[in-house]
Amino acid sequence: MDEQERAELQSRLEELRTEHRDLDDVIARLNEEPAQNQLQIRRLKKRKLVLKDQIERLESRLVPDIIA
Repeated sequence: MDEQERAELQSRLEELRTEHRDLDDVIARLNEEPAQNQLQIRRLKKRKLVLKDQIERLESRLVPDIIA
């Protein structure tokens, strides 16, 4: 992997992490509301899980496996 590809992956990783944190905030705020929209909360949580999987895949590409 060259430096440009590595930089692009790092940039994408940061975008995903930011979106993941933002979803945390939105979900927390929605849970505080008296009239919660459970469907919306479930969708946001599902999106958050998808982001987590994408983050883990990118992290594994950026950190090479080391054979012990």
